[in-house]
Amino acid sequence: MKHHRVEALMTPEVVTVHTDTPFKKVVGILREHHISAAPVLGRDGVVVGVVSEADLLRKEADSDGPAGPPRTVRSRRAVRRARRKAAAETAGDLMTAPAVVICPDATLGEAARHMERHDVKRLPVVDETGQLRGIVSRCDLLRVFLRSDARIRAEIRDDVLRKDLWVDPASIDVEVTDGVVTLTGRLENKTLTGILIGMVRGVDGVVQVHDRLTYAVDDTRLRPARRD
Repeated sequence: MKHHRVEALMTPEVVTVHTDTPFKKVVGILREHHISAAPVLGRDGVVVGVVSEADLLRKEADSDGPAGPPRTVRSRRAVRRARRKAAAETAGDLMTAPAVVICPDATLGEAARHMERHDVKRLPVVDETGQLRGIVSRCDLLRVFLRSDARIRAEIRDDVLRKDLWVDPASIDVEVTDGVVTLTGRLENKTLTGILIGMVRGVDGVVQVHDRLTYAVDDTRLRPARRD
């Protein structure tokens, strides 16, 4: 079973800024290209951070005066960071760093978990040297759910059943409707049904799996023979 990789869905042509790009130019670049954020490159071309509209708005938020006194250690740090961004003149001072990045050969599931873990909307895609290869967004990752039901069904039958599990596809009925898969049929043992369901859930574009499988033997209850 083959998973789509980040490289297949990323946008390879990325609008970037540099650490020394002036504040007003950053605003102009984001507006010109209708984007909400851009990777920030260092002198060697390595991605060192990301600057977003939220970073830029910090200056406007502070225009009526700095934030009030912090109440906790965590808020003190947040206020110091906010004040630094409010006083920023370049992308290097504005950016959120270090950048949360992903490699091109990561799976879409890995990228989604990475976004969720770090609460970000996009990930710069970098190679092993930190050079920018592209960018992948939440919207890009959701494109996998546009796969047709026919393609999903074919992958389950040809790759999961026949190639990976050596199960005759004719023995299992695979129904796919709007990405929801229903599996019906009889397998040799209970363990195999669990493996099959888990693998089908991992097929790109699958929304949910309904299990109507039966089995000949409940091998989870079998005990090894005792040795005298």
